Amino acid sequence: MVGLIIATVFFNLIALKINKRISLSHMYHIWVFTIAFQTVFDVFVDFKYHGYWYFTKNIDWQAALALFLVPPVNIVFLNYFPYKKTFMKKILYITGWEIVLLLYEVIALLPAPWGYFHYGWWSLWHSLVINPILLMILLGYYKWIVKLEKRSTMSSDFK
Repeated sequence: MVGLIIATVFFNLIALKINKRISLSHMYHIWVFTIAFQTVFDVFVDFKYHGYWYFTKNIDWQAALALFLVPPVNIVFLNYFPYKKTFMKKILYITGWEIVLLLYEVIALLPAPWGYFHYGWWSLWHSLVINPILLMILLGYYKWIVKLEKRSTMSSDFK
């Protein structure tokens, strides 16, 4: 539990401090999207198939704190993403994040009080494959929100 609390506070402070590109509206969208997507993903992988779990195999309130860890990490990822750089730089950026995410997962697997994450049939190899897909879904969602907002402000300018 200690590790989750420290990580949650740390990543939220970083996300708020370093944010340069993302508007408050976009941050809100990322928060809501991340929590909703993470909850749906966890319902299946955690609760239905017992691939992994937080703290215990049961539904517990302390695991809800994990919902506040991923959104600020996603905001940092999107804030520094090399949107206008070459495809290779984008791949290198995602690869760097993949390494960081896997290292964090290893830390979260430590015994209590530092760790809070436990594997069932899930492994680091599953995360290695799934993380880039999840990052690409996040990136696609963010680009879609930016596009919708631009379209919305353009149409309101003509009223």
